[in-house]
Amino acid sequence: MSAAFRKAAKARQRPHRERAQPAARTKLGLLEKKKDYRLRAHDYHKKQNALRALQKKALDKNPDEFYFKMIRAEVKDGVHIIKQPKDEVTPEQVKLMRTQDIKYVEMKRVAEAKKIERLKAELHLLDAAGNGPGRHLFFVDTEREVQEFDIATHLDTVPELVDRVYNRPTIATLQRETVKGPTDPAHLKKLAQQRKNQYDLLRQRIEREKAMFVITQKIQTRKDLLDKTHKVKVKKETTTGPAIYKFKFQRKR
Repeated sequence: MSAAFRKAAKARQRPHRERAQPAARTKLGLLEKKKDYRLRAHDYHKKQNALRALQKKALDKNPDEFYFKMIRAEVKDGVHIIKQPKDEVTPEQVKLMRTQDIKYVEMKRVAEAKKIERLKAELHLLDAAGNGPGRHLFFVDTEREVQEFDIATHLDTVPELVDRVYNRPTIATLQRETVKGPTDPAHLKKLAQQRKNQYDLLRQRIEREKAMFVITQKIQTRKDLLDKTHKVKVKKETTTGPAIYKFKFQRKR
């Protein structure tokens, strides 16, 4: 076989290519290949250097050194877990915090009660709960008086002012003085809307004051449950009231 023929045959040969490593196995390290000596040697020396650095760090470590992760961390099933510290509160501290909560809520409730009284004085409201319009009852002796009863005559005013529950002047007052106040229908409508808004605000404040009273009762109940005495639940807690417990009678010295 001549040299020219061997050279031509070698040129026709396919170049050898190493099998590529799958992407899912790259975390396991370099694939053993016949011609990747340089890459495998670099990887080997890199791991050896890391091990030597860890050994040196372990030798230089102070045996008396302490940091909190030594006792707050652990390894479970190969997973590093950091323990969360638990809140350490004594029963006395919990009682004190409950007392402070009760005082704060009670202070806010008293402030709401004062605002309610101020609004009642401004609106001349007789029915605190605002369940409906008030009624004025008149008492007569006979059925004939009931049929002949005239509200305007009895109240000594004009029929146009009978429906007013406030600022209802008598006929003598109307003859002596002129009617004071707005008479324009648009202005009267505006005043009526303002009065309605004030009544709505009053109703909201009354509901808020009741809710704060219920919160105070619930906090007090939870505070009482901290005592180490035998207790039985009589009634479950609701949105309008706290739970009711029956405590065992204990004589105090």
